Amino acid sequence: MASKSRILLPDAAGIAAAAAILRARGLVAVPTETVYGLAARADDGAAVAGIYAAKGRPSFNPLIVHVADLAQAETLAVFSPLAHALAQSFWPGPLTLVLPRRADAPVASLVTAGLDTIALRCPAHPVMQALVRSVGPLAAPSANASGRISPTRAGHVLESLDVPVIDAGPCSAGVESTIVAVEAGGWRLLRPGAVAVEAIAALAGEPLASEAMPAVQAPGMMESHYAPQQPVRLAAATARPDEFHIGFGPVKGDATLSASGDLTEAAARLFDLLHVAQASGRAGIAVAPVPNHGLGLAINDRLARAAAPRG
Repeated sequence: MASKSRILLPDAAGIAAAAAILRARGLVAVPTETVYGLAARADDGAAVAGIYAAKGRPSFNPLIVHVADLAQAETLAVFSPLAHALAQSFWPGPLTLVLPRRADAPVASLVTAGLDTIALRCPAHPVMQALVRSVGPLAAPSANASGRISPTRAGHVLESLDVPVIDAGPCSAGVESTIVAVEAGGWRLLRPGAVAVEAIAALAGEPLASEAMPAVQAPGMMESHYAPQQPVRLAAATARPDEFHIGFGPVKGDATLSASGDLTEAAARLFDLLHVAQASGRAGIAVAPVPNHGLGLAINDRLARAAAPRG
């Protein structure tokens, strides 16, 4: 178990200390009304990569971004009238809305896993509220090692992670947020959670049928399968003339994930470079070998999905 010195108090001094860590691109475990979250600045790709490294997360799935209020959320996503109604009714609270991401949203591409949607939640917990208002939007999946039980107390966090944690006692809801995608024709349930489906339906009508589910990905729901339009070739030390070459370490490429071979930097740049490669006009994309350890496991998992045969 991690040292008790990692615990911060939920007072002004503890919140200020946590805010300083977050501004410096660090991680802090923070209480919310649902579960404790492992928070990092949503606008900093390297900080977000640190979340995956700490959790040992095997794949880059989208993360929920926590915002202070509707006004802050509107700087990140496009709100339809239905999305406005849901936010006004259930925020702050344990409802996550998956919405179209604004093109100029100051959010690292690793947060959205390269998708054009973003998952937003306005938390009700005063500690998380104070941090978001102080630092800005925070990406925060559950504060536990991947595959472990979600933490509802600070002690649960310290059982699997060695990070600073603000101890505000047990979480009131104790289960994750409900996630819904707001679409042109209504809303779709992506993950049941602390807000009852019946309560959402009373406001927004019955959910859209799941049979016609589009390729909406959400945190905690499914693997995302972002892939460029061109074929992707992996473990390529050299590139063909018609390929855009994404380098790593000693393999320079047309652009590099990390010239120094730093896996955290590579994770932070992965989706950005896939977009650059897709827009290059080349017929194919070649990617240099990436070591299969640490964050390299998640990077290679994502690259394997990008390179998989198209249906």
